[in-house]
Amino acid sequence: VQLQASGGGSVQAGGSLRLSCAASGRTESRYTTGWFRQTPGKDREFVAAISWSGSSTHYADSVKGRFTISRDNAKNTMYLQMNNLKPEDTAVYYCAEKVEKYRILYVDVHEYEYWGQGTQVTVSS
Repeated sequence: VQLQASGGGSVQAGGSLRLSCAASGRTESRYTTGWFRQTPGKDREFVAAISWSGSSTHYADSVKGRFTISRDNAKNTMYLQMNNLKPEDTAVYYCAEKVEKYRILYVDVHEYEYWGQGTQVTVSS
């Protein structure tokens, strides 16, 4: 599976961005998708996850109410809508996938099997 993240950029605090993650090369029928972010010198942290059907989502407390994860399986694309951005949201954002075998939304980076290359999000105050 190859994942291509895009949509990052520079915005002012309070602004919005929508990240996209395009998937290709899938061989299984169902995948759970997660978004993670990382800043220099820190571990990659969980942001949000969504089930294959889209019926289940989970968010980190730090983004709950501001970010929305979604997917369009017909387009093999997943999204992260980020509103009311804050300077502390500045990071490289990564999308990741895991073959969905159980109805569990994983928050641990080590659970995910496939990773995109990351897209930079910079929020200025």
